[in-house]
Amino acid sequence: MFSGQIEFDPVHKCESVSEGVSEGLTHANLTCCINQHLSIRSLTLKDTDALFSLTDANRSYLRQWLPWLDSNLSLEDTRAFIERGLEHARLGQEFVSAICYDRAIVGLVGLHDIRWHNRSSSLGYWLSATYQGRGLMTRACQSIIDYGFATLNLNRIDICCAVDNYRSEAVAKRLGLTYEGTLREAEWLYDHFVDWKVHSILFCEWKARLK
Repeated sequence: MFSGQIEFDPVHKCESVSEGVSEGLTHANLTCCINQHLSIRSLTLKDTDALFSLTDANRSYLRQWLPWLDSNLSLEDTRAFIERGLEHARLGQEFVSAICYDRAIVGLVGLHDIRWHNRSSSLGYWLSATYQGRGLMTRACQSIIDYGFATLNLNRIDICCAVDNYRSEAVAKRLGLTYEGTLREAEWLYDHFVDWKVHSILFCEWKARLK
């Protein structure tokens, strides 16, 4: 999916992080410029039309590995998704950011199932087929990992992907996450179960790379 050596941008490049109201989550107005073309920012309800159009254009492509396509069939579904995400961010449960290329939304990335008592979370992401192969997702995910450790004070972040989802696994490998094992039949994907490969990174490992 991605090739070549890339340089990751640390969390201190975030331009604006507004303080949240729960469990130290400070994502409310996150905007992080990764390079002159690529950025990540918080989703808003103004993104409903653009996000639905992007989802609809990539529906068959995304449906191979993502289980929620059949429940997002209209603008109203997408708006409800954004509203839920904003509420979950307010409660400190998760956050989802738009991946933007030249300011246009091309995918999503974020931390979900934030478990504050364990200081751990899972990283999720998807990218439009048109923008695959440019290293965009790896850069976006690295920025979220930086944010999770440096700002949210997490201790562990993992990526779970289906065993045959080689593109998603390639992201985890490029980020230097450690493969931990396979969860058997961990997810119901429309009409069958899929196994998950689990990769993770710890705060101490992330911090060591900054030296």
